[in-house]
Amino acid sequence: MIMALDIDKWPIFSLLEVDFLCNIRYACVFGNSGNEAIIITKDDDVFAIGSNSSGCLGLGDMTSGLEPRMIEPLCKKGIVGLAYGSGPHILAYTSGGDVYSWGHNGYCQLGNGGTNQGQSPSLVSTNLLGRKVIEVACGSHHSMALTSDGEIFAWGQNNCGQVGTGSTSNQPTPRKVTACIGHRKAVNIACGQTSSMAVLDNGDIFGWGYNGNGQLGLGNNVNQPNPCRVAGLTGVFITQVVCGYAHTLALSDEGQLYAWGANSYGQLGIGNKSNVVNPTHVAMDIGRCVEVAAIHYNHVSAAITQTGCVYMWGQCRCQSVTTPISTNFHSLHDVFACFASPPVTWRPLNVEHAECSSLNDSLSKSFNDSNTSDVQFLVDERTIYAHRAILKIRCEHFRSMFQSEWTESEKDVIEILHYSYPVYYAFLRYLYTDQLELPPEDAIGLLDLANAYCETHMKRICERIIKQGITVDNSAMLYAAAIKYDAKELEDFCFRFAMNHMTAVTQTKAFANLDEAVMKNFIVSAAQSGAFKY
Repeated sequence: MIMALDIDKWPIFSLLEVDFLCNIRYACVFGNSGNEAIIITKDDDVFAIGSNSSGCLGLGDMTSGLEPRMIEPLCKKGIVGLAYGSGPHILAYTSGGDVYSWGHNGYCQLGNGGTNQGQSPSLVSTNLLGRKVIEVACGSHHSMALTSDGEIFAWGQNNCGQVGTGSTSNQPTPRKVTACIGHRKAVNIACGQTSSMAVLDNGDIFGWGYNGNGQLGLGNNVNQPNPCRVAGLTGVFITQVVCGYAHTLALSDEGQLYAWGANSYGQLGIGNKSNVVNPTHVAMDIGRCVEVAAIHYNHVSAAITQTGCVYMWGQCRCQSVTTPISTNFHSLHDVFACFASPPVTWRPLNVEHAECSSLNDSLSKSFNDSNTSDVQFLVDERTIYAHRAILKIRCEHFRSMFQSEWTESEKDVIEILHYSYPVYYAFLRYLYTDQLELPPEDAIGLLDLANAYCETHMKRICERIIKQGITVDNSAMLYAAAIKYDAKELEDFCFRFAMNHMTAVTQTKAFANLDEAVMKNFIVSAAQSGAFKY
């Protein structure tokens, strides 16, 4: 039997046939009761299910239903992202950067120049044609789009200045947000109910719109019709921002979490229920965070750490949780499915599928099984048990080893001298499970192995693990390792991190120990990036 991971926790999908569930690639749950959903299949078809308030299912009518119906105008369009408001209204964008909108439109939030309800998806064209949209966000009744050039366009309800036009008049079509940030590049956007936030490529964060609860983080409660920089985070490089109903969470490139705004349910995680108008460093005892989550529909906050531990706080099943608590969940989505009111996705979920009964489970259990193995690896005087057939199927290196005249081909015990036990154990386990579980400090050794064994997919996973563990102290060492193992994306990531913390990084022991050629390469690249202005 095949079942979909994550999907089974969302009640709206409970009546769907197993075959249909297995074909889901992407899904978004929304609505005032978590009773509406948009589904994108592996075949790039788009379906909708639920109560269809304000025509938000995009089916061309107002008919509700528990059976999936196809949204024909969106099929085969390559939808890669969705966002939703409270009306609800929906935004969807394609891999090519086109934006479609439908649903509630009483405040011009569909961006088509009028206020008529949209029962079918229509292309949002004004000022967006010829631009590639890479992210969309919705507040209660306003919309935002971020382009590949770092421009932000906004439209819809503007009673609190949330569109960022400098006025409080509703904006009927997309308009570029120009004040303060118009000449700068944005990399992330988010919307609260009536507020807007943006992160720039230099790590600065700006907010505008309603500020009655301090959700803009400006040190006051004054609404702002134009973007204002969050000065309380000066010197902190922000990489992600999310908004709840009236609170904001921001994550730094060092995995530190900051919160501000409404706190009546403990959603800031600071141990009390008092609102905060300035960014406050929270959850300092849970370790390095790699992602945070919130959505304007509710008052829940969540974070996942570098070690994969999921924490939640705020209004959880009508209880006020004022400090982050550890859960047994493996995904941030699970927090919102099980504890949020309403249960809506904080962002669309990418659906993973698992074969629950036979093959994958049996294969995983056979790893390091001394009773069935026919080959052993001796690493640091410790034994790992494996199976030649599985290794040959899964890895080109072992295929060559066991099918060619290598000295190891006939051995029952193969000694590994160049890699540590944790690294080689993680590698062999990966061949059985497709999963890598090891700390970032061991990932460098595994990156070396992946490079030597030509394991491209594993190399990408290693790079992701390393990124999540980067610090001021180790960034220079990771930069050198990325160059050594030809991991260009990781090299660029480490370089950008070092540039954001230049003074601190250049004073570390790791930087002083850089190879002369690597250090020269770094200095030249830094100069080309404008680090040395005089």
